Amino acid sequence: MIVTDLGHIDRQIPMTVELRNALTFLRQPEIHNLEDGEIEINGNKVFAIVQRYETIKTGTLKFECHHKYLDIQFIVSGEEVIGWAPAEKMAITEPYDADKDVCFGRVAEGKWTPLRLQAGQLTVFWPEDCHMPKVAAGTPAMVMKIVVKVAV
Repeated sequence: MIVTDLGHIDRQIPMTVELRNALTFLRQPEIHNLEDGEIEINGNKVFAIVQRYETIKTGTLKFECHHKYLDIQFIVSGEEVIGWAPAEKMAITEPYDADKDVCFGRVAEGKWTPLRLQAGQLTVFWPEDCHMPKVAAGTPAMVMKIVVKVAV
């Protein structure tokens, strides 16, 4: 797991073609104007999911984990907290769905790390990382986020 600003990421992880495609996409000047939904970047190797939503309190949220893709979660506007823990700490409540590349579960209170992200910041989650997005950073607020999925 990495947490950083978009401007620093190039020095912090080894760049593959797919990661370069993902970061080039995130750096486009009109990113605020993208419509919600899925956008193909490089077939099924790299694609983005543009989302706008209101963050919520942790009580109803679930941790998730992926096997086939890493997640680059980039905050375009607003701020949110994303919970992080090693995947082996997640008690699975919904088994892995290979078609959707996700399983869901719980991590005990006090056993996960809150990551507070603001506009221009991102985090990278590998399959070894479980995460709980959409957590309110204080009062629930609107966020625009782009999740770029990169095949591993």
